[in-house]
Amino acid sequence: MNRFLPYLFCICCWSVFSQDEDPDLFTLDANMFYGTILEHNPDISHLITDHPSGLILSYNKKTYGFKDWESRYNYPDWGFSFIYQDMKNEFLGENYGLYAHYNFYFLNRNLNFRIAQGIAYTTNPYDKYSNFQNNAYGSDLLSSTYVMFNYRKENIYKGLGLNAGISIIHYSNANFRAPNNSTNTFVFNVGANYLFNYENEPEFIASSEEKKFKEDIKYNLVFRTGLNESDVIDTGQYPFYIISAYADKRLNRKSAIQVGADVFFSKFLEELIYYYSVAFPEFDVTGNEDWKRVGIFVGHELFINKMSFITQLGYYVYYPYDFEGRVYNRIGLKRYFGDKFFGAMTLKSHGAKAEAVEFGIGVRL
Repeated sequence: MNRFLPYLFCICCWSVFSQDEDPDLFTLDANMFYGTILEHNPDISHLITDHPSGLILSYNKKTYGFKDWESRYNYPDWGFSFIYQDMKNEFLGENYGLYAHYNFYFLNRNLNFRIAQGIAYTTNPYDKYSNFQNNAYGSDLLSSTYVMFNYRKENIYKGLGLNAGISIIHYSNANFRAPNNSTNTFVFNVGANYLFNYENEPEFIASSEEKKFKEDIKYNLVFRTGLNESDVIDTGQYPFYIISAYADKRLNRKSAIQVGADVFFSKFLEELIYYYSVAFPEFDVTGNEDWKRVGIFVGHELFINKMSFITQLGYYVYYPYDFEGRVYNRIGLKRYFGDKFFGAMTLKSHGAKAEAVEFGIGVRL
């Protein structure tokens, strides 16, 4: 197809484009919400006193199949969002969060599923003198995730649309600093969306990819690090180091399975062992126990453009000191830079009990 003259996309979002150029269309949406904090842990029952409310504002970049991966996932949106949440509790205060997200569409694009990951600021974290009641947030910066299920109709009238549904908003500092009991808020949300430059919305482009996809087994080496603290308040933050090696095999363009091993060097665990040996002799901890651990794991990687979502389930084969059980899990995001190198941000936990947020770099060969 011949190209038209280069299109102009200015602040008022008017554009001229051909079907082989991405029109850069986007939507803005706003959702008001009202809900309740879920009592996932009885230790936070005193923090559930009223119904939290707030606002979600979002920018969503539309996709139409101009890149191969877009049709692979039924033309999702990617974008950024902001959440303001009044926790409606004097000890929890208010939270402000910034997120990156994907919107996936189902049921003739009427059902919208959003998954978002970001960082939040809380106005009233734990303080042992002035706010010891807040045992949910041990720091003012929190890791935050939210998921949203919306019935969504776009461009009902001149670009204006409506959406309504449910969301779950999670805040936790992943044991960066104790205490860390976290909160999960279940909310009902309702709002509106607006599609800019709606007059020039193109048709979706069908995939031209071959169905067959084959790739050799790849070998990965990852180094992860970060800071964390045990559940004992004021025992201090310590660095940890993790070396991971694993093989992965692509099943198709979307998915790969993984098998590998981790070696954990967690300094907080060394300090915790020493603390228990001194403060609680009834625990029969000598202080000489080895604080290093080795695990093996299986996992899955979901590839979305240059990003991927990983899930791993592991088991400690070298486990000299009992801490939260032998089974562990990891979820998180990877961002590829070229075909070989990647950065990663993952959450390691034991069931629902978080141990650390891990920042990593790696190579896939």
